[in-house]
Amino acid sequence: MKPRILLAALFHETHTFLSQLTNWADMEVARGDAILQKEGDASPTDGFIEVARECGWDILPTISAIAIPGGPVADAAFEQFWSEFAASAASALSAGVDAIFLVLHGAMATQSLDDAEGEFLSRLRALPGAASVPIFGVLDLHANVSARMCALANGLLTYRQNPHTDARLTAVRAARLLQRSLRHNRVPRMHWCRTPILLSPPATGTQSDPMSSLTRLAERIEQSDSAVWGYNVAAGFSFADTSESGVTLSVVSEAEPQVIRTHLQAGADLAWQLRDCGAVEYPTVEAVLARVNAAPHGPVLLIEPADNVGAGAPGDGTAILRALIAAGAQRALVALCDSLAVEQLAHVEIGSSTRLALGGRGWPLDPGPLDAELRLLSRGSGAFKFEDPQNHLASAYGARFDMGPCAVVRTAGVTVLLTSHKTPPFDLGQFRSQGIQPEEFSWIGIKAAVAHRRAYDPIAAASYYVETPGPCSSNLRQFPYRHLRRPIYPLDPIEIPTLRYA
Repeated sequence: MKPRILLAALFHETHTFLSQLTNWADMEVARGDAILQKEGDASPTDGFIEVARECGWDILPTISAIAIPGGPVADAAFEQFWSEFAASAASALSAGVDAIFLVLHGAMATQSLDDAEGEFLSRLRALPGAASVPIFGVLDLHANVSARMCALANGLLTYRQNPHTDARLTAVRAARLLQRSLRHNRVPRMHWCRTPILLSPPATGTQSDPMSSLTRLAERIEQSDSAVWGYNVAAGFSFADTSESGVTLSVVSEAEPQVIRTHLQAGADLAWQLRDCGAVEYPTVEAVLARVNAAPHGPVLLIEPADNVGAGAPGDGTAILRALIAAGAQRALVALCDSLAVEQLAHVEIGSSTRLALGGRGWPLDPGPLDAELRLLSRGSGAFKFEDPQNHLASAYGARFDMGPCAVVRTAGVTVLLTSHKTPPFDLGQFRSQGIQPEEFSWIGIKAAVAHRRAYDPIAAASYYVETPGPCSSNLRQFPYRHLRRPIYPLDPIEIPTLRYA
């Protein structure tokens, strides 16, 4: 008889300092067999399906709910997901399942839940037929992994790359661990350790320390100890003001906790030694423009982590646009999420000029909308296929994304792509879908922290991080944390780190 595997997905990276809620209508929802249409789209779900086909499993799909990073998830949205999942899973659990596979982010928070994934797992275990079923799956590298999550699951693996080029591969790895469990009738458990370290998103890139060395350590431990099925390093998501936020380590194993603690301790010691590698400080965009000239071959990138769309920011900050105009920059390119401007341009004739206020509405510390004389170059649909199926955004959305109705305008020497939906700049198809060839520009403003690099580094002549107003600033001390477990680096002085194990 074929092994019966229940499948579900719940994926959201929650920026708790943003006021706008993420509602059920903001989520991309697939139900039942519609989830299987993700096969071939390069997402984690696709990776799971590949292994399921190879192993001859009977996939029992329930519900998949995914939303782009943003503010707290409305309690009603979480309850809607849960009610649909519970109803869909009931008959399968009643008939009996051999395992459960989950595609989770790990940094979801609702209006009233700090640890939404932990709550989901707790409710799942309470369903008739689910108490002792093995639970495997994937977590994002930016998960705020809790002890509760690890106590309730058996084999969750985190991505190892940032940008998340290995999201699909991680699901393949996790599904093969599930097959190992089924084949040998052995069920591992998860062991967990929290370090008192909070990393800003730019410090979580795996091309440099601390994450580079921590990732190599995890791989060495897996290779050297056969009792370790998987070793996870989760960088955490620092814009979640929860008691669960921070850098965590976890191990999937059958060994006794005291044996695994040695491996967790090694990771925690290394993370503490490398903690200062996560400290970042950036110049203003005006300072960079004053000392850097346009390059003769390829664009100069102005990276703006404070308005990082991939971390939940509104993506409409005007700081780089204003600075480029003030500096008289030519052949410059930026993207802004501004559905109002797109609507106002809907009846403007292509090629004609008009005056319009652009951006500046999503964050109170932004200078506000920029009143500009501009020329409308084009309008179009924002649906596009990724050029790179392994880009960071594909880890959630598969092979395609929809920016909503778009417009391209030019003001002074700056070309501006206006989108209706927030769109992380992780794939060059975003611009090319609107007839824009980004490599032909001298300057490009990028609202990201790390995940843009796979797409933009190959075409860039140079790259500069700049500080601007925005909700994803790398200066973590400016955020009014109330729920974060303290003390924690770099917010507090710590001489000897206190670790937590479970």
